[in-house]
Formats: sequence, C-alpha cells, structure tokens
Amino acid sequence: MSTTSSLRLGALALCIAALSTLAACSKTPDNTSVDARTSTPDQIAHGRYLAKAADCAACHTSPGGAPFAGGVRLGSPFGTFYGTNITPDPVHGIGKWTAAEFYKALHDGVTPDGQLYPAMPYTSYRTMTRADSDDIYAYLMAQKPAAVPNLKPDLKFPFNMRFAVMFWNMLFLKDSLPDASVGTSADWTRGKYLANALGHCAECHTPRGAFGQMNGAKALHGSDLGRVVPPDITPAALVARGWTGADLQTFFATGISRQGPAFGEMHPVVYLSTQYLSPGDLRAMSVYLLGDAPPPPTPVQPGSADAAQVAAGRNTYVAVCAGCHGLGGEGKPHVSVSMQGSSTLRQADPHNMLVAMLDGVEASAFPGTESLQAMPAFAKTLNDEELAQLANYLRLGWGGQPGDVTAAKVKALRDAPSH
Repeated sequence: MSTTSSLRLGALALCIAALSTLAACSKTPDNTSVDARTSTPDQIAHGRYLAKAADCAACHTSPGGAPFAGGVRLGSPFGTFYGTNITPDPVHGIGKWTAAEFYKALHDGVTPDGQLYPAMPYTSYRTMTRADSDDIYAYLMAQKPAAVPNLKPDLKFPFNMRFAVMFWNMLFLKDSLPDASVGTSADWTRGKYLANALGHCAECHTPRGAFGQMNGAKALHGSDLGRVVPPDITPAALVARGWTGADLQTFFATGISRQGPAFGEMHPVVYLSTQYLSPGDLRAMSVYLLGDAPPPPTPVQPGSADAAQVAAGRNTYVAVCAGCHGLGGEGKPHVSVSMQGSSTLRQADPHNMLVAMLDGVEASAFPGTESLQAMPAFAKTLNDEELAQLANYLRLGWGGQPGDVTAAKVKALRDAPSH
C-alpha cells in the first residue's frame, strides 16, 4: 500500500476516534422469520443451492477441514483475515444466532458479537433478499457443528481498529451496486442478482480506492488483488477477448472453454460454486455480464514485430512449450490448453500471462472427468529477456496484442511480493 493511502487511513482513524461518541444505534433485527427447528426440507435444499451460488465454502472451509468451520487465510494489503466458523456450534460458530441476526450480518456486516470487517462481502450480500438469507441460514443450521475456534485478523494500526468500520460503512456501504452492462430482460435481472448479490463478482473484479472501497465508477473493470489479478469483465473487455454468452456458460459450468481454463482464484469459484448453478442461472449470469444486446466477439488480429524478436521467442516456445501446447499452439486434451484464442494471451495487460510463466500453474481438476496437468514454472530456467521474448511471441501470434513486453516488466513481476 502506498504511503499516501496509509496517511489517509491514519487521518481517517484519528477523525473516527474524535467522533466515536456519535456512533449511531443499529436497528433492532426483525425476528419474525424462519426458526432452525421448523425449517422445511425444501428450504434447506434451496439454502444449499444458494450457499453454493454465494460461494460460502471458499472462505469458510479450509482444505482438509470441517465444512464451514473457517480458518481460510485471506491475504490483503491491509493484513491477514481468516474465514470464520459458520457451523451451528454454539461457542465458536453461529449456533446461538437467530435468522434475523444472520440476515443483519449479511446486510449490514453486524453480528451479535460486533462489527465485521468488509473482507466479508456484506457490501455485495446487502442486496440479497431476506428470504434467501433465511434459506441459507436454515441450511447452515442443519449442518454438523464443529467446535473450531476462530482465528483473529492480523492487522496493523490503524486497520486493527474495528470500530472504524462503522464510519467506513457510512461512507461506502451502498444499497445497490452499479451495473457494467445494459439490459432489462428477465435473464439480465436474474443474472444481476446472481453476479452482484450472491456471486459477489464485484468484490474481486472492481478496482479499490484508497480506503479499500470498491470504485463504483469502474464496476467490473478488473483489479490488482492477488498474484493472479482478476481481469476486466465488462462487456467491451469480454468481447475484445473473444467471449460469447455460450462460452461463458461453458466456462462457469466446467471451468474450461475455448478461451482457456479457470486458474488462480477463479478455479475454486468454478469448482466450489458456479458448476452447481442450474442451466437457467448460468445463462442468466452470462446475459448479465454481456448485456441484453452484446456486440459480436472480436476476432484475433495477429500483430507485427521485429523479425529477430519473433524468431527468438519462437525458438524458446519450441524448446520449452511446444511439447505440451503443440507447435501450432493447439494444446493437448487433459494435458494443456490451446494457445489459440486464449483469453489470457488476449488481455491488454500481460500480467497474468507473465505470472503463469514465472510461477507455473498447479495441476487442476475440473467438474466431471476433465483435468489439466501442472505447468512448470520458468522463473529459474529462463531469464527476463527470454521470458519477454516468449511473451511477445505468444501475444503477437495468438493474442492479437503488441509485442511490447520488456525484460524490465518481467523482472518487476519476478521481484514483486505476493500478498
């Protein structure tokens, strides 16, 4: 985080300390709703579907841990957060919460124990309906309690002053999120709810301001969160990378499309969440992302560059890439993806492509029987100039992007710390 951002946050914290006596009282939750003991099988089943659509497991289920028992590490520029225990355990989980208190946590970020940090995406869940919140609550209360203690956030001053979030909410918590596409159809409206409320896509794909707030003026324009950054998924950016509604539906259902596979933080989104959506909801979310009348996908236009640079990049490709990806970039089923039409290669910013080359990509299992082998990391076997030449060869030949990657850009990513 920049020094300027830290100073702004420090100043805000001092203002908050001076204003703390003016804290507003919260509304009393409406307790006239579902009771965990009287919920129906249909309600629990619907809650299970909604919990998957909301991707609850991604933050609340640790690898090898009990379902929804928390402990997932969530790195950020502000410090480290941990997913909490949302099983019915009465001590460490939500076993003593009412449905109204659960809804207040989703809607306002306030639990019976106090204010949540917006690392929990109540900024998006705020638009979830009370009925859907009640169904998720019914489903969670039907799960096996897990007596797993919660881990406290590891944050530095001034971010560790939890009461400050109340004033952050006054400034930045909105009742709705802006749309990146245009539409009025039933599919578009349903897709908006799936993407903005349940799927909370904006939390990763919208850039953040100095205080960690989503920049509503650039909804879904991509962000710099994480090592593999969430790309721009506005309609213009999607069609510029060759996406169609049918491609998006395939991607969300299977994790692989002709534009490539889900990797980085998007892989668990597909694996834990979107693969379980109904065909109608997959269609609706795709319609929302592209809009009711999306422009046609842009065909790849191979670029031109210095012949010597292209030759050097091709030599490296043939030596270390073609064995898996094919001389013509056609890829191999169940082994490696095709370079032809790759969405990652077609991104104007080569960041994610360079990260994949430097760090490699883990072996991945996808819904059904599909899988891809691990891609090795080349950080130790190729120098910055060789990686830049390879990147430019890929971008020019299959990405339709200029060959403007420099050795300095590769070095900057090689040396960049991970969150």
